[in-house]
Amino acid sequence: MTEVPSPQLRISDQNRESALSALGEHMSAGRLDIDEYGERSARITAAKTRGELSEIFADLPAPHPQYDDAPKAVATPGPAPVPEPKRPGTPDSWSPPQRFLAAIVPLAWIAAIALIATGTLGWPIVFVPIGLTVLGKSMWGHDWNHDEHHRRRHEHHLRDRERRRELGR
Repeated sequence: MTEVPSPQLRISDQNRESALSALGEHMSAGRLDIDEYGERSARITAAKTRGELSEIFADLPAPHPQYDDAPKAVATPGPAPVPEPKRPGTPDSWSPPQRFLAAIVPLAWIAAIALIATGTLGWPIVFVPIGLTVLGKSMWGHDWNHDEHHRRRHEHHLRDRERRRELGR
């Protein structure tokens, strides 16, 4: 027989976070408007016991907050998933500086064009995005803007050209 925990049991910060997350799901589903969400989230952050949290969710269906002592599912050990290798040149294989530069270069071009068009700054501002683009090329190497398909086609073309040369001798 399972014992039902007392509503007077104190809750943890993790319980409050779980409750806020569940409340956000209810707002996303349209069960709460923004004002109600604000009121209830304030009550959640001030709550000290399970009973106080239960009152906040009394008129809402699942999901409800999760508690620390709730029985956790025990995972049976199985084969570890094999991660898919990251292909070079794809965004998921880029370093943080590469990701930053990939985001900032287009913005720099747009800003430079806008500043030149409005007359705020003169045409030399165009050297900023050019410099960032050159920096990006140096970070990604020679073929930083070629996708895998283009590389395979290029290699195939080189092999065909080499075969034709050999046949022509």
